[in-house]
Amino acid sequence: MSQLHDPSIRTFTSDNAAGAHPQVLDALVTANGGHVGAYGADPYSTAFQNLCRELFGETAIGLPVFNGSGANVVALQSMVPRWGGVVCPASAHINTDENAAPERVGGVKLLTVESPDGKLTPADIERAASVRRDVHRATPLAVSISQATEVGTAYSPDEVRALADAAHANGMWLHVDGARLSNAAAHFDCTLAEVSSAAGADVISLGGTKNGALAAEAVVVVNPEAVYGVEEARKIDLQLSSKMRFVSAQLLALFGGELWRENAEHANAMAARLAAGIEAIDGCSVPLPRQANGVFAVLPGEVAERVSERYAFHTWDASTGLVRFLCSWDTTDGDVDGLIAAVAGA
Repeated sequence: MSQLHDPSIRTFTSDNAAGAHPQVLDALVTANGGHVGAYGADPYSTAFQNLCRELFGETAIGLPVFNGSGANVVALQSMVPRWGGVVCPASAHINTDENAAPERVGGVKLLTVESPDGKLTPADIERAASVRRDVHRATPLAVSISQATEVGTAYSPDEVRALADAAHANGMWLHVDGARLSNAAAHFDCTLAEVSSAAGADVISLGGTKNGALAAEAVVVVNPEAVYGVEEARKIDLQLSSKMRFVSAQLLALFGGELWRENAEHANAMAARLAAGIEAIDGCSVPLPRQANGVFAVLPGEVAERVSERYAFHTWDASTGLVRFLCSWDTTDGDVDGLIAAVAGA
């Protein structure tokens, strides 16, 4: 087949726009050939189960799935009964970018909290827990946080622990949407567990696609008491892969060594370079902390329009001029410097 895209084009729209890392593609080739068991009865999926225990604790169970929205729906559906609710920031991906899938497919009510920096606090959980509980309201039974958040911030291990303690004290479980868990861990120079399971998270949506994988994510159940029917939910929600070895092999390549950290550190470093460059331009600002691979910048309207003719990015809030630039594992210094020059020139 001939190549249908121009590989020289670089964008800052999403880390999903980047291709798969060569080591991940090599893992797919290695896993190919011959016959193995289907639906997870293969040596790669078994190895991934063992890896999950190494990474997140000896009780951890890993369930490979196809995408992040699927991971979130499977996780929340198995954590909360249909009469329950999930406390989350209003900006959370499960609320803004999954077309109501947690509610329509998972059957759970999202109880949103306004949060300018995209992060929940223990006080938010206490307030949610204090709302009158009766048959007329969804009962808050879980908390979901994005790590890192949709606005580029991240929860420190201490912040995750404080949220977990508040959730557990009020009869709720803690779910971590870890689509960019690698970027958060890289930012705090710690392990994946330290910003999730070791800090009290009960269930994690482990992201691989945004960090170099190809349609490979996982639901990691840290606390088996926090879920019921999770494997059945994965099947019902169309997230059970028949040829699971190809999903598991990617996760092994990414998380079995230091590739996840190398990719995330690089993407974060490119975002730091970009943020510094934009902040140095008169008339532009970076109003939100840069703690992962995203840069949220305010550009004058005419500047954003001119820059978009050369580089694709996401307009976050047109009324304020807030735009989002996302860097990836394959973003280069030249890509970043080119974007900075385009903004300065415009």
